[in-house]
Amino acid sequence: MEDASPATAAADIGAAHVAVPECGAAPDALAGRDGAEAVSLDAGLSGGSASDGHAKVSESAFCASPEVGDAGCCLPPLTVLGLGTGDTALSPVHESLLRDAEVLVGGRRQLAAFRGHPARQVVIASPVTDALEAVARLREEGRRVVVLADGDPLFFGIGTRVARDFGPDAVRVVPSVSCLQAAAARLGMAWHDTVTVSMHGRDDWRPLAAAVLGGHPVCVLTDGVNTPDRIARHLLDRGVDWFRAHVFEDMGTVEEQAHDLSLAACAALDFGPCCTVLLVPQGEVRGPRTGMPDTFFAAEAGLLTKWPVRAVALAALRVNPADTVWDVGAGSGAMSVECAAVASRGSVWAVERDAARVVCVEENRRRMGAANIEVVHGDAPACLASLPTPDRVFMGGGLGGISADASCPVLHTVCERLAPGGRVVVACVLLGSLERALGVFRNLGWPAEVVCVQASVSSPLAGDMRLAAFNPVHLVSAARPQTGGQ
Repeated sequence: MEDASPATAAADIGAAHVAVPECGAAPDALAGRDGAEAVSLDAGLSGGSASDGHAKVSESAFCASPEVGDAGCCLPPLTVLGLGTGDTALSPVHESLLRDAEVLVGGRRQLAAFRGHPARQVVIASPVTDALEAVARLREEGRRVVVLADGDPLFFGIGTRVARDFGPDAVRVVPSVSCLQAAAARLGMAWHDTVTVSMHGRDDWRPLAAAVLGGHPVCVLTDGVNTPDRIARHLLDRGVDWFRAHVFEDMGTVEEQAHDLSLAACAALDFGPCCTVLLVPQGEVRGPRTGMPDTFFAAEAGLLTKWPVRAVALAALRVNPADTVWDVGAGSGAMSVECAAVASRGSVWAVERDAARVVCVEENRRRMGAANIEVVHGDAPACLASLPTPDRVFMGGGLGGISADASCPVLHTVCERLAPGGRVVVACVLLGSLERALGVFRNLGWPAEVVCVQASVSSPLAGDMRLAAFNPVHLVSAARPQTGGQ
């Protein structure tokens, strides 16, 4: 049959219109915000001509392991149908599946497009489990159920959840154009190396931090809270300023607006909840690195962990790419930067109580473009309660001098919060601090090891050079046992 526009297709099936505007990351809301990764499912479409002139879809291809319903017959496959953007024509297969549907399942925005359709409607709301349980009951009755999705249902969408809950043999997924494809097409931009991050219904910024440091274009799916302007401000605060922001608002509708902006200009505007953002790198891509010279960092009165100590401490920590790292008593944040370079898919929490030093940490984060560093201004151990469980902890301060609390409350709290198998490294300049740290680990039954870093660096003198010694620093390392108590 001749390609139909969305309006024509809608008329065929008795709906007001069919193609709903793809609203950024709206599929995440339908998927229960679980953010599971997409799984590849064979759509199993089989075209054919029918007496009414419309394409028909064979259901036998989707019953690899036939399920038997209450009526004793093979259950029809559960269809997850991508509707695409408003300017994308539906295929004959899409039209046929919609026309034959006895139950339509989707968000209120999607179902509103089908007010004239005779099918029963099931609204997906939070928790999504309630709607999927209703879908299971209706399918057991032999009803032809179609779950509506935006674009590609397996692209951060409801298709992932449906396939997981019902099994891939019971589900057929019929995709349409995703928001990333539609946005890239508007720019004439290849998108095969684009990294996609969904910020819809999320407060975890780690995937975005990892994505922007990779040097590739980044597609960000937004919502009414994590809008394009908020995302731009978040990145700029962390020194990430090397992207051009292409914002597509209400894509595929008559209200569609396309914006080509610097991040600074994007941060100054107000955007609605229905946006897709393409961040395209422009110019030098920075990011945290190891081995930076001490002179690079902003520091209060030169107070920072010197680079030879940072190198040994980083080796002792044994940071993994996805680790959550605490830097307690961060000072200038130099150690935070080095940890952030290794924990490229994780996060580093720089904890500092002194306001002037907090400014230094934030400045050093900005200089490096270290998007995965979070700065915490507060007194430990109280401020540690709200932080995520750490896999690695570096303590550059907190044990104090001769008058310090012998119970070492900060180190005790760190050990209590440390994940099983996690490591903690304590830097001690004073011998009293070394004694207290060893005492804490001894009482916990954690084997500890000590490395004394005594480094000297060259310094010019009388046309030649001499070796200038740094103060010796003792690094005490310990690991929490994988099982059992403290």
